[in-house]
Amino acid sequence: MKHFAVIGLSGYIAPRHIKAIQETNHTLLAATDPHDNVGFLDSYYPEASFFTEFERFDRYMDKLRNNNIGPDYVSVCSPNYLHDAHIKSALRWGADAICEKPLVLNPWNLDSLERLEKETGKRVWNILQLRLHPSIIALKKKIEQSPSDTIHDVDLSYITSRGLWYYASWKGDVSKSGGIATNIGIHFFDMLTWIFGSVKKNTVQLHSHDRAAGYLELEKANIRWFLSINSDTLPAEIKAKNQSTYRSIKVDGEEIEFSNGFTNLHTESYKQIIAGKGFGIEEARTSIEIVHDIRNKEVQSLKGEYHPLAKLRQAKHPFKKE
Repeated sequence: MKHFAVIGLSGYIAPRHIKAIQETNHTLLAATDPHDNVGFLDSYYPEASFFTEFERFDRYMDKLRNNNIGPDYVSVCSPNYLHDAHIKSALRWGADAICEKPLVLNPWNLDSLERLEKETGKRVWNILQLRLHPSIIALKKKIEQSPSDTIHDVDLSYITSRGLWYYASWKGDVSKSGGIATNIGIHFFDMLTWIFGSVKKNTVQLHSHDRAAGYLELEKANIRWFLSINSDTLPAEIKAKNQSTYRSIKVDGEEIEFSNGFTNLHTESYKQIIAGKGFGIEEARTSIEIVHDIRNKEVQSLKGEYHPLAKLRQAKHPFKKE
């Protein structure tokens, strides 16, 4: 049985990590979050210690480590801009870190994590669950079996509606979340480069508070992509079904169905990590470089190849005067 600790317990994604710890038959020693709305823990690990102050949590981790009962893994589910610091804390406590995406916001942060891995002998693992999705694995195998000189045409669309709370939270602050492409798109960029190879060209054609779009040339694919948190961008047929999320990947005009199969991917990720087969720093690097470039590139006009949804009229920021 492995011992776990969790940083960032009150957020959206933490319950999936707690469930994964339980479903892999391990135990939770302690958790921390500035907010105390973590009552769901009663259904999993009511005996786990909980701290609303990171400093007290840090002291407790040192106490456990000094008594040789510290965590084997620390799961990092905190806001994106804190991942780097919290991963470093985990390694210094003598634990491996399991971190939600994005692993960090900037590519150079990965270099310092690699150095700390070498110093501590501990590992940094990233949750890249789309690589474990059966439909995505099948697509990768299909692409590998196609002629090596084939360039595939890919359309990626991902719209996940968010309310006004989003802009008041850390997610609406680009310096903390990395913006739309980082916050909701990084796992798709990881998946696409995992399947279609390294980046040859990265063009940004739209980048605002609620949507982003661009054109990505990879070794084996030309990709038109569109990401949005604005429900107005949902296709009419999705709105008619009263659905708030739309995922679509088309490869050479064929829709790849991957809407289902997400339920247990965190648990499967934990199984792989505990077996020493998870995804580390280098696997995360390409997608972090892509979203960093998107965040910092000059936006180009809609010429040549672009995603059809990129033409939609842009909305004003709800909290800013324009």
